[in-house]
Amino acid sequence: MDYETIEYKVVEKGIGILSLNRPRRYNSISYRMMEELEAFWRDRMDDLDTHVIILRGNGERGFCAGLDMKEAMKMLPDMNMDQFYRYQSRMGRLNLAMRQVPQPIICAVHGPAAGLGFSFALASDLRIISTDARFSAAYINVGLGGADMACSYFLPRLIGAGRAYEFMLTGNFMSADEAMSLGLVSRVVERETLMETTLELARTMNSKNPMGLWLTKEAINMNLDAGGLEQALKMEDRNQTLLLARGLLGAEEKTRKYL
Repeated sequence: MDYETIEYKVVEKGIGILSLNRPRRYNSISYRMMEELEAFWRDRMDDLDTHVIILRGNGERGFCAGLDMKEAMKMLPDMNMDQFYRYQSRMGRLNLAMRQVPQPIICAVHGPAAGLGFSFALASDLRIISTDARFSAAYINVGLGGADMACSYFLPRLIGAGRAYEFMLTGNFMSADEAMSLGLVSRVVERETLMETTLELARTMNSKNPMGLWLTKEAINMNLDAGGLEQALKMEDRNQTLLLARGLLGAEEKTRKYL
């Protein structure tokens, strides 16, 4: 697919940068962007050459303002309930796709991340933000429920239910300082060092065993919803045994080359 609303480039071996690219519209998600993101994440499922993905928003206005409401308000009157459900479902499952791809995703956020843009940040594995970043579960501010686009799944797990309820029920913005104090983000940096810091972290991760990265992400996903400690341990034990066996096999193959 030829991209119109997103950009993707491999900046270093193993590291790719995905940029939301509608800066004049605050990188809001249009129907076209939804289709392009669906295709992009689908392609990453079998992309063994990319080990870490950085997600960012182009332009100075901010990371992502969420759904393009101007476009949506034009589309909605022509939709029946079945069509709206399909549309809603496709948008929401972009967050599921981000969890399903094997590559860890580092989200670099500047300015506002609202609505579905907030959910994109939540669905990422790590969040590095600038001091001007702010977040809002803005769904409730447009007459809908505050539990939308996987926010009610991710946010309580990341910051605890008490504060998550507050942000989802009010739609109020969370500041960069609040995001850091609540444990939502890994680092808060000045705007001019945002990408430098994010790339530094991506390089550290990229230096690790790629399968180790993939299986760690998988284990975290599974163990967030594990039935208990025993299930979590079994997942970890399986992964470590698989990685050890893989490493020993690789060492044996290297040895044979010199015999």
